[in-house]
Amino acid sequence: MKKIMVTQSSMPALDEYVDEIKDIWDSHWLTNMGMKHKKLESMLKVYLDVPEISLFVNGHMALEMAIQALNLSGEVITTPFTFISTTHAIVRNGLTPVFCDINEEDYTININQIEQLITQKTSAIIPVHVYGNVCNVEKIEMIAKKYQLKVIYDAAHAFGVRYKGIGIGRFGDASMFSFHATKVYNTIEGGAVSFSDKSLENKLYNLKNFGIMDEEIINSIGANTKMNEFQAAMGICNLKHIGDNIQKRRKIVEYYKIRLGKIEGIILCKEQNDVESNFAYFPVLFQKDEFGVSRDAVYEELKKRGIYARKYFFPLTNRAQCYKGRFESSFLPVAEKVSNSVLTLPLYPELLEEDVDKICDIILGLKR
Repeated sequence: MKKIMVTQSSMPALDEYVDEIKDIWDSHWLTNMGMKHKKLESMLKVYLDVPEISLFVNGHMALEMAIQALNLSGEVITTPFTFISTTHAIVRNGLTPVFCDINEEDYTININQIEQLITQKTSAIIPVHVYGNVCNVEKIEMIAKKYQLKVIYDAAHAFGVRYKGIGIGRFGDASMFSFHATKVYNTIEGGAVSFSDKSLENKLYNLKNFGIMDEEIINSIGANTKMNEFQAAMGICNLKHIGDNIQKRRKIVEYYKIRLGKIEGIILCKEQNDVESNFAYFPVLFQKDEFGVSRDAVYEELKKRGIYARKYFFPLTNRAQCYKGRFESSFLPVAEKVSNSVLTLPLYPELLEEDVDKICDIILGLKR
C-alpha cells in the first residue's frame, strides 16, 4: 500500500546539490560562517525583504537566541496553539508564558484579549503566524508601543509570506523563521532571525558563536547554534525553486477546496486580505455534530488507509505533560475547540491530484 505522508521534504536535483558543495572540498571550510553561509544570508535578505538576518542551526535555537538578544524577563504573552518549540523557548529562558486565546477565523492570537493579560511583569508578546496565516500585526504593534513591550514573531510557518507587499519578517522587533526539512523551504535543518535594529547583529552573532569576538577575546556568554555549510548549500539550491514549489502548493490547495469547500461540517481557512500566502499547510476543521464523525475518527481512517494526516496542533502546548499544573488555563475556549477538531491534510509540491482525490474520497465517505 502506497503511503502518503503529511509532508515531503523539497530537495533539488542531486547533481545541482553536488555542484553547489564541490568547492567545500577545496576550502575545507565546513562551518563557522563560511562562504555558503554568507551567500545564503544575502539571498534570503532579498527574498524575504528584510533589512537584517542571522542564520541558525535550527528555528528553535533561533527563537531562543532572539529572546536572549532582546533581554526579555518575567512574563511573555503568547499562544498555546503552536508547536511545542514556541513554549519551550520561552520557558527554557526562565520566562513565564501567559497564554492568550486565538481567533476562530485564522487561528492566530486574539488581539482583543492581549491587553487584559498584561501585567507589570510582562516584557514581550510572542505571536505565531499559524499555517502561514498572518497575525494582526498593526494591532499588535499598537499594543506593544502603548505598553513598551517587545514583539518577536514566530514565523516558522510564514517563509516568503508578504502582507500588503511587505515581507512578513519586517514586523515586530524580530521574527523567527524555521528551515526544517518539513517546511515550505528547508536547509535540511536550520532557521533564522530577521530584525531591523542593527545593534542586534552583534548580540545574535555572539550568542550563536560562544561569545567569541576574535582569537583572544570572549566578551559574552554564548552558545553554539551556527548553521553549517552543507545546510547553507541546500538552502541556496532550494531557494532557486521556491517560487515554483509555492505555485504547485497553491494548485493542490485549490483542488482540495474544490473537493471539500462546500461540505457541511467541514471548515476551511479563508484567504486573508492583503496576504500573499505560501500555502504551507491545509488545515481542516471537523464539526462532529454537522459532519457526523469526529476529527479523531477521520484521522484513524486515513491512517488505516496509509494516509498520515496530522493533528496539528494537539494538544495545546499548555496541556503538554511537561507543563502539567504549571501553565494550564481555562480561558482558552477557541484554542481548545480548534485543537480538538483540526487536521492538517497532506500537502507538498509532488502530491498528485489522484492522491488528493483518494484523501477526499475517504473523508467524504465517512460523512453521516
